Amino acid sequence: MAEDEKQPADAAAKPLSELAKSFVTVPADKTRTVSDPVSRRLTWEAAGERMDYEATVAHLDVRDDTGALEGRMFSITYAKLGEDGLPMAGRPVTFCFNGGPGCASVPINFGGMGPRRVATDGVNHLPSSAKVEDNPYTLLRESDLVFLDALGTGYSPLAEGADTSAIFGVDGDADAFCRAITEWLEQNHRWQSPVYLFGESYGTVRNAVLMRLLGERGVKLTGVTMLSAIWNWVQVQPGEDLYYLGMLPTFAAAAQFFGKAGAGVDADEWFDRAMAWTDDVLAPALLKGDRLGEEREREVAREMSELIGLDERLILRRHLRVSLEDVRRELLADEGRVCGRLDMRFSSDAPGYAQDDSSWFAGEDAADDAVNAVWNTAFRSFLSEMGYKAPARYLDNNYYRVGVKWKWAHEEPGTGGAAGAPNVTVDLACALRRDPTIKLAVLGGRYDAATTYWNNVFELSRQFLSPQLKERVEFHRYGCGHMAYVDVPTLRQMSKDMEAFYRKA
Repeated sequence: MAEDEKQPADAAAKPLSELAKSFVTVPADKTRTVSDPVSRRLTWEAAGERMDYEATVAHLDVRDDTGALEGRMFSITYAKLGEDGLPMAGRPVTFCFNGGPGCASVPINFGGMGPRRVATDGVNHLPSSAKVEDNPYTLLRESDLVFLDALGTGYSPLAEGADTSAIFGVDGDADAFCRAITEWLEQNHRWQSPVYLFGESYGTVRNAVLMRLLGERGVKLTGVTMLSAIWNWVQVQPGEDLYYLGMLPTFAAAAQFFGKAGAGVDADEWFDRAMAWTDDVLAPALLKGDRLGEEREREVAREMSELIGLDERLILRRHLRVSLEDVRRELLADEGRVCGRLDMRFSSDAPGYAQDDSSWFAGEDAADDAVNAVWNTAFRSFLSEMGYKAPARYLDNNYYRVGVKWKWAHEEPGTGGAAGAPNVTVDLACALRRDPTIKLAVLGGRYDAATTYWNNVFELSRQFLSPQLKERVEFHRYGCGHMAYVDVPTLRQMSKDMEAFYRKA
């Protein structure tokens, strides 16, 4: 035994119970009151199929290594029932979550992955009377589902005195989810089930870190789905050229959708042209800065104008660096409208003349306004049906108490230092190299201006994965925005792609 591992001289004289107290003191659990768990047997029927399943609403304790409570994570579990009326122990289980940071999991649940879905109406705003129906495209057909709300969101309270600086951050958040996932597997005796992750938006940052962290803690992953992914936080930093490069194909798609460019060209072909133009023309032009020269800058601006439907003079004033705010304000200006951010196909009347604050405008989004409140109504109605007594106001979006406090510093594995703007593609690649059996599906939309598709392709290509590992990765691009499940044709195709993904060896 090494010198620093020796017990105190009087240790042998103390009872084991006293020894334990001298090394670890676990404070009493104190947190906001949570409601008792409820379960109910339900039936799903759609497109000629029928399935009995059990829905359970509960909380999972998130405890640190000393056993101290950090918080209680709210969960909704949907488990298919076998012929014996019990959940099927060997069935895949998928842990699902949205992002933010600061968002709960209602959108991914009642938007399109859960067994019930609010019926959408193209790019139109939904009325309060929107129909809630059994979802023909639910992921429950392939896997049991566990929807989790991050601590500090939804009904997931923090423990009294919990250190938010250790929880509200890239690493603390992934650690909390890792602990909640293992707690669920333990409570439900599902260690033999194939384990999957399904994350959207910031949930894909969480996914990337979880892929590595779960492996390090002995939890075997089978597959991971990244919906509307963002992995490199550098791309959202002010003035970063990765931002302008990623936006260009999305701007081109929006311009074509509104009839400002790309007339007569197939939508996917138009997007492919914009992707290639970004790689071959815009990227080297931005790299040169003012060394590009005025004549060449005008040539590039002219080509860009043809792609994104904005005035060449505006593009020149921006030195080819056109922002999302520029496009949202200008593309439909003649109609007195602005287009969305999460899904640029959505639009609304332009703000009033006095509402010119840029940060406020960035948060105004027709794509979110069109569906979010109706999803929350459907969710609260479901909880009432389950007999679940809501403990407090549901924090579906708690960005101003969670996201603004977020600790972005993260040590990418093998780099030896923490980065203020992390690139978790490094974590993702590390996990794949450690376990080449993991399957990865990357899903994105042409009209998503929050997490742009070009950046996903770019970032993963920079990891130089072997051909064998690349075979484990599949990309799927759809004609949708950030919340892909809003778009029924996308949801239909995504369901087919997920069926194939889960059946892939």
